[in-house]
Amino acid sequence: FQKHEFFVDMTCEGCSNAVTRVLQKLGGVNFDIDLPNKKVCIDSEHTVDTLLETLKKTGKNTSYLGEKSA
Repeated sequence: FQKHEFFVDMTCEGCSNAVTRVLQKLGGVNFDIDLPNKKVCIDSEHTVDTLLETLKKTGKNTSYLGEKSA
């Protein structure tokens, strides 16, 4: 699996809960949410495009930061 890092403009617990919801709905992902740094690290076989589209469903400003080495 590739580990991908995304920026998601999260400001509160509610935002990170929204991210958790959309990712769990997608399925097949392991993820860590770093709320203070507004980062979401996802371990998945889904494509970056799929993950980005999924994260954008939260309505937050989202961008792909790159692959994270394990």
